[in-house]
Formats: sequence, structure tokens, C-alpha cells
Amino acid sequence: MPVTTTSRRIPPVSGPAAVLGIRGLWLLSGAGAALLALVVALLFSSAAAASTLIDPGALTRWGLPIALIIHNLAVATVIGSLVFAVVLLPKDLAPSRHAPGGRSSGSSRRAPVTTAPVTTVPVMGGPVGPPEHPAFTRAMTLAAGAGLLWTISAVAVLIFTYSDISGLPISGTGDYSNQLVYFMTDQATGQAWLSICIFAAVVTTLCFGVRSTTGLGLTMVLAILGLVPQALIGHSSSGSDHQGAVNSLLLHIIGVALWVGGIIALAAVSTKLGKLTAPVLKRFSALALVCFFVVFASGVINAAIRVTSWNALFTSPYGQMIMAKTVATLVLGSIGYMHRSWIIPRLEGKRPLAASRVLWQLILGELIIMGATSGIAVALSRSAPPQPTTFAPDATPAVILSGYPLPPELTFSRWFSEWRFDWLWLTFVLVSTALYFSGMLKLHRRGDKWPVLRLASWLVGMVALVFITSGGPAVYGMVLFSAHMVDHMALMVVAPLFMVLAAPVSLALKALTPRGDGSRGAREWILVIVHSRFSKLVTHPLFAAANFAGSLVLFYYSGAFEYAMRDHIGHELMILHFTLTGYVFILTMIGTDPLPRRAPYPLRLLLLLATMAFHAFFGVTLMSSTALLAGDYFGNMGRSWGASAIVDQQAAGAIAWGIGEVPTLLIALGVALMWSRSDEREMKRKDRAADRNNDADLSAYNDMFADLAQRDGIVHDAKQGEHS
Repeated sequence: MPVTTTSRRIPPVSGPAAVLGIRGLWLLSGAGAALLALVVALLFSSAAAASTLIDPGALTRWGLPIALIIHNLAVATVIGSLVFAVVLLPKDLAPSRHAPGGRSSGSSRRAPVTTAPVTTVPVMGGPVGPPEHPAFTRAMTLAAGAGLLWTISAVAVLIFTYSDISGLPISGTGDYSNQLVYFMTDQATGQAWLSICIFAAVVTTLCFGVRSTTGLGLTMVLAILGLVPQALIGHSSSGSDHQGAVNSLLLHIIGVALWVGGIIALAAVSTKLGKLTAPVLKRFSALALVCFFVVFASGVINAAIRVTSWNALFTSPYGQMIMAKTVATLVLGSIGYMHRSWIIPRLEGKRPLAASRVLWQLILGELIIMGATSGIAVALSRSAPPQPTTFAPDATPAVILSGYPLPPELTFSRWFSEWRFDWLWLTFVLVSTALYFSGMLKLHRRGDKWPVLRLASWLVGMVALVFITSGGPAVYGMVLFSAHMVDHMALMVVAPLFMVLAAPVSLALKALTPRGDGSRGAREWILVIVHSRFSKLVTHPLFAAANFAGSLVLFYYSGAFEYAMRDHIGHELMILHFTLTGYVFILTMIGTDPLPRRAPYPLRLLLLLATMAFHAFFGVTLMSSTALLAGDYFGNMGRSWGASAIVDQQAAGAIAWGIGEVPTLLIALGVALMWSRSDEREMKRKDRAADRNNDADLSAYNDMFADLAQRDGIVHDAKQGEHS
């Protein structure tokens, strides 16, 4: 029986469910299943067989996939442990009254207290902090240990990868070492794994040295960013849909890391949860549900890119392993449904003991299935997919530069008929819209109302964002400067305008329930971010306006522009930066969401007029320019239709002027309207105050002038008496 009691280590607490969990060698069952599934899948697909051309040897052929599965499980464990420490668990055994999510945040509920052993940890060499919750301590211990394993395995994968690509057995000679250094510094795959090693080392160091929740939150983000280089290499580095393959793979590995790592962390801290078992499981279940949909959908998309026929899916070893992964994912989704629909309600009922036993048995089953699925995934990465992943020898300039064939000549109808989905931003739109509806539903159930116009504004903004990132502007923005400028300016002023009017932060703060156990949920993290020093800086009206206007010059008149056009990461960072830049600027002008400070209305109008003038200057500069920006890219696209590259660039200047001015003018009108309404509200407030005190202020004002007049009269009479 995989479930055991831990009453000898933790004194009993109220509720029998607190004494159950997973411990001992059962925690390693997932790793064992992963290695076993990896070996079987490698033998099944012949991925570990000796090459007939250049063979690096059995050590590399078997060592690389084993190091890779250890790496994948280690990084997932780090991320899952940090998620538990940052979002799901309270840091302190007894939450502070001033801690986010404690009683000071608006919750009147008392935090659950356990009698588990207490741990005090010095923070970065400073004084000893308050007693840590034992589950938090266990999660951070797991994160630090897994971080060491992540770093070591990443270095091993780097060395094995060079041996595999070069076909040379691992050697300690000077020539081999020099070639390895060249691989790490000058080859894309080597650079990617070198960056992963750096990410792993930095995150591991932070896991040992940081104990503040905010610092650990930043560490968690850094660990997730460490997954990005892995999505850029392998089977997704080229092919018919480079952008779709990379984005879907990135979503897939992030979802897997959060899901698998979360299950590992949950099993590891299970004996330390006590009365937190039900609330922590409920919180993780919500995250796991999102991960399930992201992992399943991104896996289907990525498989469709690599396997283009049903015959290859069912007959090739590659396709059959994909089917095995799909079945395992659906089984895991079914177990998650059991957690949400049957186990969690019974854990919170009157007889939680039986449900607790089933809970940990199912979680153990999840560990084993997830481990086996991870092993199959590594075998897949070592197998050749049916769809080629390299460019054809006769690839056109457009394919070489942008990764896609040249689209047909641009017409008005093709703005709306040509699509190339950006799965990252489509996922953001779907998840954020689902959360927006969920927030509205919570308010409705509570009896509160949310303006329908705000919902409509959010939907319009999301539709605009999908069109901008996946529709005609995105497709033609890769080959035409003018279309790129439409895409860019719409990212800055069109989609963010509707998003700001929807007030998503205000909705979240109203809909989310404050936590009373000292942990930081979504509501607590929103408040931390809103009141942070970083937020005070970026939302300062002068900084927001300078960033909104100055980013144009810094981006287009530097190497960042061509980098964003050529490199996938640069392209996604461009979309993120300019969307956030526009959102923050418009938020400081007409937004109703909470901000650290708000500029007075005259300053807002002045800043809007300044940005309008700057956009006009930027547009005129492009219109009159005779030097082609990103000339190596747009000048070599090989278009047989449309205007020349320099004429198209000059048209982009007119677009930057026109699209930038109209929304900014509308925002200025909105500021003027808000100013007028603010004055009206102030006058009404003063009128109500006058009604309450019978015009006491006005009477006092008149009495003051009467008194002054009386004094003037007395002085005047005295002077008249002196003259007489």
C-alpha cells in the first residue's frame, strides 16, 4: 500500500486527514517509471541504435537521453517546488497581521495552526526570521536539491549533445575541449544549452539564499524563462511552421513543468501539510486544470506540425509514441477530474480519512504515469519525425529570412483572409478571457454587478489582439514595412485601449477572495505588484509617456528592429514590450484600475499633446527618409509585387503618423471628459456638504467679508475724525 502514516514525525492535529501522505522510496517511483519508459521507447523507436555514418559511441547514445530525462524532471521539480512556495503554501507557521493575504488584507478568518515541528531560517545572513511552515521548508529544500541536479544534468546534456552532433566520442584531449568551447559559444544548439546551464546555476543559488516571497517569485519566473532555450532547438528549430512549432513546444514544456513539477512537489510536502491538505489541493487542482488544457492542445498542435498524415500517425514509431503520450495525458486529466469532483469535496466533509487515502494513492499513480510519459517524450526528441525539419535546398529568400513562403500580393480582403496563428498570444487571449468571465460569474453569484460595456470592451480588445498577432497584419508584417507598422501601432494604441477600459485588475480584486493562511494567491500578488517600487516607476506619468514615445526611436533606429524581424524570441519580445507599453500609458491617462499615483488632468493632457507631436515627428522622419531600415531583411525579401522597399518604408511613416494620432486624440478627449466629470462630482460634493451644514461655509465666508467691511468702516470713521 503506497500510503503510510507519519504520526511519529508530526504530532497529531485536528482531523485525521492530516497524518496521511507519501514518503520513502515511493517518492522515487516516478523517476523509476521515467527511466524504464525511456529505455523501452528508445528500443522501440531504434533511437539508441548505432549510426551507420558517424557514431559517437554507446556512452553518448544512451547517456544523452538519460541525462536529458534527469534534466527535464529536475527543472520541473524546481519550478513545481517554487510554485508551491510562492503561491500555494504559507511561508510562516503563523501568518503576520501585516502579511499579504493575512487579516490585514481584509480577511477576518483565522489562519489554521498546526503543531508540526517549527523551522527558523536566517535570511541572506540577516537576523533569524519567524518560524517557517514545515511544508514551505520542505518545498524549498526540494527546490535547492533539484536545482543542483538540474545544473549538473544540464552540463552533462551539453557535453553529450556536442558528442552526438559531432559524432566524436567524449574525450579529454585539448582539441576536443577547444571544439566543445566553439560549440558552446558559436553554434545555436551549444549556445542554447550553455544558457540553460547558466539559468540553472543562478536559480539554484537563489533557491539556497533567498527566503522572501517576492524574491522567490522572481526566482520562479527566472526558472520558467530557463525553459525558453530548450524550445528553440531540436525538431522545432526549422521546418514548415517554425513559429508555430516553437510557440506550441514552449507552451507544452511550460505546462508540463508546472504540472509534473507540481505533482512531485505535492508528493514531497504531503506529510507536512496537516490541515492545509484540502486548500492546497484545491489551489493546485485549479492550476493543474489549466496545465492539462495547455499541454493537451499544444501537444496536438505540435504533433500536427511534425506528423502531417494519419497514416504516419498510426504506422510510424514516432506517431505511435505520440498516441501513447496522448492516452497518458487523457488518463491524467481523468484523475484530475476525480480530484475536483469527488476527493476535494470529501476532504472538506465530515469523514475525510477514506478520501485522503484514495487521494495519495491517485497522486502516486499520477507520479508513475507522468514519469513514464516524460520518458516517452525524451525518446520522441531523439527520434526523427516523419515531417522534415530542415529547409529545402531551393528555399526562397522569404523562407530563409522569415521562415515562411512569400504570401500573395496584399489586397484589402487579404488583410482578413490570411492567418498564421501565434499560439502564445492565442493562449493568453483564451486563458485571460476565461478568467474574466469567471470573475464576472463570481460577482454575479455574490449579487454584485459588473458593467456589460466593460465586458464588451475586453472582448473587443482580445479579438483585436488575436487579429494583430495572428491575422493579416502579422502575416504581411513579416514581409512589408508598412504592414509591420500597422501591426506595431495597433499593438500600442488599439488593443490596449479596449483592455484598459475593461478594468481587468479591478475585476480581479473584487472577485478574488483574500487568503487567511498567510499564503499569497492571485489577489495578494496583484496587490504586491501594484504597490511595488517597479510599478511606481513604470506607471509614473512621465516615465510612461517617455517610454511610449521613446521606444519607437530606440527600437527602429537600433539593431533591435532587425533582431525582432529575424529572430523568433525578438519578435515575441517586441509584441510583449509594445503591448505593455501602450497598456501602461493608456492606463495612466484614462484607466480606472488602481495605480500607485495618478497625474492631474492638466498634466495628462500635456503629455498626450507631447506624444502626439512626437508621433508626428517620427512619422514625418520615416516619410522623408531615403535610408532603408533593416535593409538586409526587407531589401532582400524577393517580392515580385508591391512597392519597392524604400517606398513601402515611407508609406509606413504615414501609417505611424495616422494610426498614432487618431487613438491618442480619442484618449485626450476621454481625459477631458473625465476632468469635466471630476469637476461636476466635486461641485455636487460641495453642494451636498452645504445642504448638510446649511451653507455654513458660505455664511462664514460672507461673515468674513462683513467683518472686513465693518473694520474698514471703523478705520474710515477714525480717519475722518482726525481730519476734522
